[in-house]
Amino acid sequence: MAAVLVFASGAPGARAHEIRPAIVDLTFPDRNAVRLEMSLILEAALAEIGVAHADTDDSPNARRYDDLRLLDEAGLAAEFDRFRTRFLEGVRLKAGEESIPLEIVETGFEPVGDTDFARLSRITLQGALPPGATEVAYSFDPAFGPSVVRVPDIEGAYSYSVYLDDGSPSAPIPVEGGLSLSAGQVFLDYIGIGFTHIVPKGLDHILFVVGLFLLSPRLKPLLIQITAFTVAHSVTLALAMLGVISLPASIVEPLIALSIVYIAIENLATSRLSPWRPFVVFGFGLLHGLGFAGVLTEFGLSPAHFASGLIGFNVGVEAGQLAVVAGCYALFGAWFSDRSWYRARVTMPMSLAIGCIAIWWVIERTGLIA
Repeated sequence: MAAVLVFASGAPGARAHEIRPAIVDLTFPDRNAVRLEMSLILEAALAEIGVAHADTDDSPNARRYDDLRLLDEAGLAAEFDRFRTRFLEGVRLKAGEESIPLEIVETGFEPVGDTDFARLSRITLQGALPPGATEVAYSFDPAFGPSVVRVPDIEGAYSYSVYLDDGSPSAPIPVEGGLSLSAGQVFLDYIGIGFTHIVPKGLDHILFVVGLFLLSPRLKPLLIQITAFTVAHSVTLALAMLGVISLPASIVEPLIALSIVYIAIENLATSRLSPWRPFVVFGFGLLHGLGFAGVLTEFGLSPAHFASGLIGFNVGVEAGQLAVVAGCYALFGAWFSDRSWYRARVTMPMSLAIGCIAIWWVIERTGLIA
């Protein structure tokens, strides 16, 4: 667990260097052409960080990625021009067994801006459909990272979206439209997405759950807190996805960090679990749900599978949280929690470390340091 805390302390880190999927909108401008509009962290693809890493700092190419993030638009465009052939090899579109040659028709690069946050680049590709093609399959080189391919309908919603994290091709996508995964497939896919958003990608959520564990490792009160947290984030996640509520990440992310600071301070200030803590945790869960909403918004959850995707994602998040709790028990809870020195040697130092990390996140996410 100490290793987890050390790793998490790099988490400007957790936000600035988090591997996020390329978002690909696939459309058919006419019966003879196919178009892919991509939004991605281009520097991660140029450095070939790959799907094996949840955070760019884990990759042996981390220095290359950091150098690319410092380039202005012209510098990044020049790097992409040198990489263009390799990139086109990694964006694959097939009609049956026939590969569809693609060309880059438009690019857009952001200014450097705040280097604490990854910038998104836009790349549009287009190709000619083979005569008689009725469907296509998309895949993305896993050396460039994961991707989400979405098929927008005429109303601007998404009739199909799928997360691809290992280079496998998508299901065949009909040129005439109408493709949709089954509710069961969506449910299972989003369990995996929810789980990985906690373990290993959700370092702030992991530390929040570890903080809950540290004050009282007894199973019943811990499960009450975890359940309160899950119910709360499920509510705000659903409301945010329905467009009922919305808060920008610039507000939500610092507040999430502050929730971790509060839990750490409470752990340091008291040795007893207060009766109001589940209610406080519920309130914090509402904030974390707004943070989760950003992930599902990117994925373009189909209206037809809103319920199955949302439930699957929440099940995955809950499984991730329980995996963190199980890890805490396996590492020290089962062995030391009943010892007289547990609070002095485990709860206090680990809560202090969590609090310091979270304070650092608050400072970074509010832009108080460059």
